[in-house]
Formats: sequence, C-alpha cells, structure tokens
Amino acid sequence: MVKTLNNRQRMSFTPKPQRLRPSRTITRLGLATAGLLIASVATAEISVVPEKPETFGQCLQDIEQRAVAEGVSPETARNVLASVEFLPRVIELDRRQPEFTTTFADYLGRRVSETRIGKGREMLAEHRELLNRVSDQTGVPPAYLVAFWGLETNYGSYFGKMPVPSALATLACDERRGRYFSGELISALKILDEGAIEPERMEGSWAGAMGHVQFMPSVFLQHATDADDDGRRDLWGSIPDAMMSAGRFLQSMGWDPDYRWGREVVLPDNFDYALAGQGRRSLSQWNELGVTDVYGQPLADEPIDAKLVVPAGHRGPAFLAYDNFRVIMGWNRSEYYAIAVGHLADRIAGAGALSNPPPEDAPTLSRDDVLKLQAALNERGFEAGNPDGIIGPNTRSAIRRYQSSVGLIADGFPGPELLDSLGVTPSSS
Repeated sequence: MVKTLNNRQRMSFTPKPQRLRPSRTITRLGLATAGLLIASVATAEISVVPEKPETFGQCLQDIEQRAVAEGVSPETARNVLASVEFLPRVIELDRRQPEFTTTFADYLGRRVSETRIGKGREMLAEHRELLNRVSDQTGVPPAYLVAFWGLETNYGSYFGKMPVPSALATLACDERRGRYFSGELISALKILDEGAIEPERMEGSWAGAMGHVQFMPSVFLQHATDADDDGRRDLWGSIPDAMMSAGRFLQSMGWDPDYRWGREVVLPDNFDYALAGQGRRSLSQWNELGVTDVYGQPLADEPIDAKLVVPAGHRGPAFLAYDNFRVIMGWNRSEYYAIAVGHLADRIAGAGALSNPPPEDAPTLSRDDVLKLQAALNERGFEAGNPDGIIGPNTRSAIRRYQSSVGLIADGFPGPELLDSLGVTPSSS
C-alpha cells in the first residue's frame, strides 16, 4: 500500500534525503506536448517563405476521408477542413534551428524567475482546494502542478495565437513529418466533434499544443478530464479541467506520489565527471563516490537509484535525478526543462535558490561554433564524429578525452577553458 504523505513531507527540504522507491520504467508517449518539444527535433533552416504545396487540397481530402473512417462526423470533418489555411509561418518555425544555443544559466533564469516564483505561490494559495483534490486523486503534489502550468503558459496568460486546425493541416500536408501531424489533426477534429471547444477558439502553439497545460490533441484525447462537471473537457477556459488533466497525464507516466523529482548535490574534488549521465546508481554508491547533499551530509544509505545530471559543467550545479525526473521528461524530453520544473516546484513550495547557481559567463555557442569545435577535436585525433553542429554524446565523449589529455576537468562541457585550448572563439564573444 502506498503511504499517504502530507504536503510538507512530499516536498520536504530538510537536510535528510527522502526515501525513494527502486527505479521503474515509465510509459513514453511519443512527441508529447509543447511547441518547444516539437522545435527540438527540427533539422534544417530555411531562408525563403515556403509556398503552399500544389497537393494541399488533395491532402486535406485524404485526411477528411481518413477522419470520417476513424469516427469523426462527416459534417465536422468537412466544415473544419474546408476552412483551414496553409500557414507558411508554421513551416518556417518547423524548419528553423536556433542560431545560438541557450546556456543553462539563461534557460533557468528566464523560466524560474522571481516573478514566476511569486506568481506561482499566489496560484498555489488561490487554488489550494482544487490542487489538493487533484493531488489526492493523482498523487502529484500541488507545487508540481503549478510549476508545469507556469512553464507551459505562464499560469494561463498565453496559450499561443495559431489556429490549431490550420497549423496542424499545414504540418500534416508537409512531407517531413506528415504522418505524425495527420494523426494530430484527426485528433483535433475529434476534440471539435465532441464539443470541447468551438473551431474558431481552438488556438495554440505553432505545433498544435493547446490550453493551460499545452496538450497536443492526441494527449488531450487520452488524458483531458472534465473536472468541473460541466459536460466538457475544456483546457482553455477551465482551470479545474486543466489541472486535473495535467495530474492524470503525469500519473499515467508513473508519477510516484511519495517522492520528489531529485535534489541538488555537492560533488567531491577530483570527481570523475564521466559518471554524469552514464546510468543510474544507488544512493549508497553515490555516497561511496563522495557525493553529499548541499549541507555536506551523506545521502541516505538505501538501495535507491538516481542519475547524476550536470547541466553546466563542473562549475555549475549538480543534481541527482530520481524516478519522477524521468516522468517530467515524458512531458518534455529536455533535461533543462525537467530541472526547471523541479526547481520551480521547490521554490513555489518554499525552498531557497540553488546552492551553486550556474555560471553566468558560460559561452553561448552558435551552430557554426560547434562545427568548429567538432572539427578541432577531430583534427587532434579525438573523434567527435561527422561535424553536425550539435553537441551530442559523441562530441561530449571527445571533449572529455581531450580535456583529460590536457589536464582539464573532464566534464564533457564546452566551457571557456576548453574553447581557449582548442582555439575556438565563440561568435557571440
């Protein structure tokens, strides 16, 4: 039987580490929810406005037939698809790669700001009864629900202005990921068919994420809940529906109601940073390696698995990420995002700032900068793979090996010392 914890225990910030359960596999639900997640898989950059494809009309006819075959009423399919428009801006956003990477300090600072923390605490107090009810039914503590809400739409202040049917139709009739977005468009038609919202009010992100918690249509169909009993699953106009739906989604991915997302830790001198991101170890094993909590106290000597995450290299904070961290990444597969959710939830619940904040002087690298870095590593015999401008596992491994060879801390992070050693000058400097 799962034990019941009060809110203070669920979000405990005392020096003693919380008990955790052994790790378990969580459900992965494909491309999850937000435009940010969709944007992370863009693969090319365009410089011209894309033209409406000649096959757009035929594509819509095919989708209409498929939608009706999958249960959408012929009237809804016909009327909605007859009114959609091709949106060149959506294709531009789908193709665009950011020119510069975002440092962890910048990412976290923008998303876990004092303004957002303060507003989150106001929302926690204002909706306490509702959030407690959602927590009782789903196991997700109120502060986490508010944190997701804050990161996705700044507490409902901005849902996106793209007409979702047109955005999804544009992507569905584009050859790059048409199959995926065709399914999302049909899911959106099913949502309209059930009367959850009027077509003209179905607005969201350029990739089709919608409402207070930015659900993609397929996630809406599976997890949206009518929590206020008005007969509609309304994620745009009903905060109860949105919060309960978020809780149900996280619960479906294996949220453990007894334990937190993870915690900041302190690593010893001469720590082997190759262990970061290289699998999960029990807390007793991390103890043996000299890892402590931020108060310098040993971690709990229990067979609990955790992954070490060092998002800003050896000069920045280190985190042990527990099972719920993986659940958060089922919502958005960015470690930056998962840390931001966890830290924002901690701050909303009353915790203080990070003990070791990320360095503000970390270099901001453009894609060309990363290409130069990869080429420099390859030239020196530290194989980083075919240069692609993306710092992936092969590049990080090459960085670690090079760092070790020249006496730098081998954290796999492209910090100033590494770039200076390789003679790579960032474009932003």
